[in-house]
Amino acid sequence: MNIEVVPIGFVKNNITDLKREDRQTVVSEIIIHDDLKEALDQIEGFSHIIVLYWMHKTSQQQRSITKVHPRGDDRLPLVGVFGTRSPARANPIGLATVRLLEHRGNILKVMGLDAVNETPVLDIKPHIPGSDSPAGATVPEWIASNTLCK
Repeated sequence: MNIEVVPIGFVKNNITDLKREDRQTVVSEIIIHDDLKEALDQIEGFSHIIVLYWMHKTSQQQRSITKVHPRGDDRLPLVGVFGTRSPARANPIGLATVRLLEHRGNILKVMGLDAVNETPVLDIKPHIPGSDSPAGATVPEWIASNTLCK
């Protein structure tokens, strides 16, 4: 089965280095295509949004990787990519919950987006506490005990 996904916009920021550690403080703009501008109505009522994006810098070689050390840290166990947030994955779809700072026309100004400049944006959803943060969620011990993964 083939699936066609058309980007709704793109990221505008100064990130070019995929290994930057300070991305949580970076302010980015998400530029939505003009014909979808109305789809942003009332989004400013949310403090956070979830951004789905295509990690277009992920190479074909990275897309064939099935196991990684989280964050490239070999002190952490080798785990399947679906148990990590690694960009090395079959379909390099990124997901980030970010603070929505401003909505201006077809532009969303956000903080904490870990995407490089010109990254295609696939979708945006509002973050809804309770729905997006389920009670009783757990993580493996290697995440819970490792401050690098928090």
